Amino acid sequence: MAWAAGADYDVLVVGGGIVGLSTAWALGRERPGLRVAVLEKETRVAAHQTGHNSGVIHSGVYYRPGSLKARYAVAGAAAMVKFCAEYGLPCEVTGKLIVATSQAELPRLAALAERGRANGIPVRELTASQIGEYEPAVAGLAALHVATTGICDFTEVARGYARLATEAGAELHTGCEVLAVDRRADAVTVHTADGRELRCAVLVNCAGLHSDRVAELAGDDPGVRIVPFRGEYYELRPAARGLVRGLVYPVPDPAFPFLGVHLTRGIHGDVHVGPNAVPALAREGYDWRTVQPGELARTLAFPGTRQLARRHWRYECGELHRSLSKRAFTRAVRRLLPGVRAEDLVRAGAGVRAQAVARDGALLDDFAFAGFDPADPHSPRRTVHVLNAPSPAATASLPIGREIARRALAALAAGGS
Repeated sequence: MAWAAGADYDVLVVGGGIVGLSTAWALGRERPGLRVAVLEKETRVAAHQTGHNSGVIHSGVYYRPGSLKARYAVAGAAAMVKFCAEYGLPCEVTGKLIVATSQAELPRLAALAERGRANGIPVRELTASQIGEYEPAVAGLAALHVATTGICDFTEVARGYARLATEAGAELHTGCEVLAVDRRADAVTVHTADGRELRCAVLVNCAGLHSDRVAELAGDDPGVRIVPFRGEYYELRPAARGLVRGLVYPVPDPAFPFLGVHLTRGIHGDVHVGPNAVPALAREGYDWRTVQPGELARTLAFPGTRQLARRHWRYECGELHRSLSKRAFTRAVRRLLPGVRAEDLVRAGAGVRAQAVARDGALLDDFAFAGFDPADPHSPRRTVHVLNAPSPAATASLPIGREIARRALAALAAGGS
């Protein structure tokens, strides 16, 4: 029985990426018989962030102890490895190196080691000579070896979630874009591009690159804006893949949420190099040719975008230079991998990160939820929004899905009162 009189569904999940599909599966596990549907505007699941990432199962070493990212990444990494093993999906726990290439990076590397230990992650501190035990072609002054990092195919994982969710009773509607949302005291009605009107008791927004817009359609102020950043990758040509055995990362800049140009051997044997991070000219702008003037104007008009640009323009100039110049990109890679040549690097795919930015220009560092909050009696009823879930959301998708399901079920219990 539906929790809202005359509703088609108890819970509608907007977004068929890895987080939305994990949520749908969690709802079916927690409440068998619940009427759940997932609405995905593309003709396939995992079409955007999920299907355009590096496939790394992150350990949680980078994230502030006690934060949602730290807790969910550590738990999610273990759960992801177990999930892949249980369902026969390709997965390997490779470990990774985080390498300092300058004296200025050594204190930050030491701080990362302490952060990792605080998060319960085993790390080994390496001298320059010990780096070669793991990566003979990599150069650096010192490094951390993080044993719990792994690789998998997150598109296959998302498809697995979709299959399990539908087996638990959920419906999956692809090619079903949400155009409008009518929220009333008794239910929420979603209007889709193919002319359907779907009524539900609770709407869950896992729309990723469009999550702020879906929140606004539902009548909630997200308080943030999704500013899309494109991550552009090269890959090593087959003859050069032997330069990299596993995963090699630089010491990240603590002022920016991106991890820098790194080396990633994928689960299918390819080796990706990157990404650099540049502003995308559309929310689904996977290259410089893709421009959506309306989206771009809206992004530029947001006060947080201007504040962000003022704060980080020097960093972004470097990223733009590496985007437009293969020679500059190659120089950045050689800091870690001195033997790589420009001709070893071949353009590969790109991804777009849905980065939430506050009105003051601050980049949201942690996962962020909005809408109904069981701890806040004054929070909006009938909606749950995931407003910031970039990397490591794929790694953490199982615990994130459980958390969103918990909030959605609490919203169902609270009803429209």
